[in-house]
Amino acid sequence: MIQKLREKEYRITPQRLAILRILAESAEHPDVEKIYAQVKKNFPTTSIATVYKTISVLKDVGEILEISFGDGSNHYDGNRPFPHPHLICTRCRKIIDPDLESLTYVTDELSKDTGFQITSHRLDFFGICPECQKNAEAGDK
Repeated sequence: MIQKLREKEYRITPQRLAILRILAESAEHPDVEKIYAQVKKNFPTTSIATVYKTISVLKDVGEILEISFGDGSNHYDGNRPFPHPHLICTRCRKIIDPDLESLTYVTDELSKDTGFQITSHRLDFFGICPECQKNAEAGDK
């Protein structure tokens, strides 16, 4: 991410570096508010606008993947900034990256069968995560 930003002549400020680190190290697909809360711990004067601006820049250079929801709550993936499937809990909004190697095969087959040049895709599976299932069961008792 840092190299791509330098190539595009973006400044690498300590706050921006902290945002990059959070995105690169997080397996949780954080939203802007979660990123902002983490950055403020070390940089209390950072504004949420700085987080939004950095997210926008990273999206523009292709270094993060935005996972949009209809309600406007977007989450971001800095570990795998390319189209890939997600498991999304409809209760707690946890997002997990499953390993589906067969998706490449499906994408290639779709392209071959339809003649489409597939440039991107989005495949989301919605359900209830094991933790929320356990909490629901505990509440029933």
